Amino acid sequence: MSTANYFVTPEGLQEAPPQPTPNPLLKAVAMVVSYLMHPIFIPMYVLTLLLFVEPFLFLGATPREKALTFGRAFVNYTFFPLISILLLRGLKLIPSIHLKERKDRIIPFIISNIWYFWIWFVWRGLNGVPEYLIVFALSIFLASSIGLLANIYIKISMHGIALGTAVTYLLLLTLLPDAPNLTRYLAIAILAAGITGTARLLLGAHTPKEYYIGLAVGALAVLMADFIV
Repeated sequence: MSTANYFVTPEGLQEAPPQPTPNPLLKAVAMVVSYLMHPIFIPMYVLTLLLFVEPFLFLGATPREKALTFGRAFVNYTFFPLISILLLRGLKLIPSIHLKERKDRIIPFIISNIWYFWIWFVWRGLNGVPEYLIVFALSIFLASSIGLLANIYIKISMHGIALGTAVTYLLLLTLLPDAPNLTRYLAIAILAAGITGTARLLLGAHTPKEYYIGLAVGALAVLMADFIV
């Protein structure tokens, strides 16, 4: 007799209740949310806000300077990590671009950390780069580094790490004395974190614990970066 659908209780072996099958439409929506809120996109969402919507960190910056900042960020936060993962898949070093297992995430974490470190290192050495842009870059590098270490013990949510970083960073900016009212954007980020977490749970990609730990790692990284810078 297979015990795959049974569990042990003080009363003996009991049949496990049937697991609900996710609604196909709901699952499709969850998949779309997971792609839109993928960790390689989150930094660009935040930087788009800071460069073009509420550019209080970049007062006096020319359109060319903003475009260069956006381009550098896109190359290091989105383009290179994405190409690296596709190359790893093409070389069969990882079984899937979805990185479903902890062991599949080790090399992508390390490669992404190289790009994250590089953009932080470049920005901190350039004149005129806002201090809180350097804080953001260091936050991403620290969050990914801590995530790599946590991945040894738990399948930590990379979506959680990215959104925890974004939410905490926006919260930090709202506390700056010369910052505009960013409350609405902070609320949107918190809502996005909740919706994304729900989507990841619906897809069975993570447990609540794994997602919450990811959020906590992102928040911790921002606090560490702000203290260091």
